[in-house]
Order: sequence, then structure tokens, then C-alpha cells
Amino acid sequence: MSEVTRSLLQRWGASFRRGADFDSWGQLVEVIDEYQILARHLQKEAQAQHNNSEFTEEQKKTIGKTATCLELRSAALQSTQSQEEFKLEDLKKLEPILKNILTYNKEFPFDVQPVPLRRILAPGEEEHLEFEEDEEEGGAGAGSPDSFPARVPGTLLPRLPSEPGMTLLTIRIEKIGLKDAGQCIDPYITVSVKDLNGIDLTPVQDTPVASRKEDTYVHFNVDIELQKHIEKLTKGAAIFFEFKHYKPKKRFTSTKCFAFMEMDEIKPGPIVIELYKKPTDFKRKKLQLLTKKPLYLHLHQTLHKE
Repeated sequence: MSEVTRSLLQRWGASFRRGADFDSWGQLVEVIDEYQILARHLQKEAQAQHNNSEFTEEQKKTIGKTATCLELRSAALQSTQSQEEFKLEDLKKLEPILKNILTYNKEFPFDVQPVPLRRILAPGEEEHLEFEEDEEEGGAGAGSPDSFPARVPGTLLPRLPSEPGMTLLTIRIEKIGLKDAGQCIDPYITVSVKDLNGIDLTPVQDTPVASRKEDTYVHFNVDIELQKHIEKLTKGAAIFFEFKHYKPKKRFTSTKCFAFMEMDEIKPGPIVIELYKKPTDFKRKKLQLLTKKPLYLHLHQTLHKE
């Protein structure tokens, strides 16, 4: 088992146990959040197409069925009926299966099927599908909904090894200010580093779903490790932050707004940056502020140098 897979299984196990603890304590909001976040991570892995996965197709089916059971338990907890359809005792049977997924070869204990992953659109694709309803979003036309792979939040990467004389950057995403923050479902932020032509200079990373929503703020409190030494970035590069959320009526996740930070803004300490209307303009040529209200993306930067 590779270190990556071992770490993945450990994270799944820890999340499962947290959810079960919340469940047994009757903490409804926390348990539903934990189960649904874990379910999305499992769905992502079950439908992953990358060649470096250590999971076989059968194991992916088992992972997908486990995600379905988590969704069923979440639904049971939210049901107004007194008779729960999927009990905590049932769910606990899945923990050893998840823990030993690489060696598990028995029949799955419940008659369920993997559920499709929520569709997540690439930046700007939603503009080709529909007219948006609120003043901050808009656009229309014909789209190509099958041309983009499904993605699920939570793809943060570790810090790079240090090099003499080179600087690494950690960006802590603290919170984002939005007038309708409390209405955003499953919000997360996609972080990328682009050159002046909008070409990726580092791997794209997604934060986990936001930790909480409060008044006009969505809180993340998560660290992003830039995947290139600052000195190696090309002139004119920028770091982009795309805020995304799920739209249940339209059944897809879309970009609500974005922000970016240019190289001369990289310095230790806190920084607030402005929010712009979608679609994300990686070339920074046609920027429109999202709102006139004093609402921003709040970040904190830490530089690491040998």
C-alpha cells in the first residue's frame, strides 16, 4: 500500500468515526455535514478515472456503495418519520469494510448501488446553460455539459520540500464576505496559479467544504501550500481563488465569484482582496467587481525560506 493510499484510508476512517460519534451524541447538524462530506469524497474516488489509483473496479464499487449508505443515513436523520430507514447500527457495519477496503472480498451487506457524483462545472460553463437569477450572476447560450470531469472538494497538497535560497508560500484562507453567505450550499474554493495567458503553473487545489457560515461570512480556516517556489513563478503570474457552491434546483456546482492575488501582493501577514463577477477571467482583462459593498476574501500569508 502506498503512503498516499494509506493516508487516504486514515482520513476516511477518522471522518467516519467523527460522524458516528456525532450520530450517537445526537448532534444532528454536525453528523449530517460529516456524513455528506465523506460521501462526496468516497463518490469521487469511486468514479476516479486516473491510472494511479490502487483500487480495483470492484473496490471502487464497494466505496461507492458505502457513500450511498452515508447518504441514506443522512436522509434518515432528516426524516420526519419516527421509524428510521437506515440506522446507526447498520452504518457501523461499514467501518471495518472501509478500513480494510484493499483486502475486503465479501458481499456488501446492504442492497444499494453507487449514486452518481454531483456534476461540477468548469469556470464559466454555467453561463452557457442558463440565465442566472440574482444580480451578481448572468449569461446564456448553449453548453457542452459532458466535456468536464466531475470533481469534489478537498484536494489540498502538502508543502513542497525546501530548497536553499528559495521561498515557499502558505496561504491561509480565513473567510469570504458575501451578502447571501448563509444560503450557499457546500461552498468551497478552487485555488490555481496562472500565467498571463491563463495557463496553469501549478496543480489546481480545492479546499474542503467551508467549516461554517456566519452572518455575511463563509469561514474556511484552511491552509493552501503553493506548489512552486516563489522565485520560480513567471513574471505576471497570479494566484486565483474561485468560490463555488452547489445549486440543488439546477443540480450542479457553479462558480459564484473569484478573486486573485498578484506577485507584488505576496508578503507575510493578513491581506484582503476584492471579489469579481464570474466567469473567471484568468487573463485579467475584463474585470467587474462583484459588489460595491465592503465584502472581501480574507487571507493570511506565511513565507518559508531556508
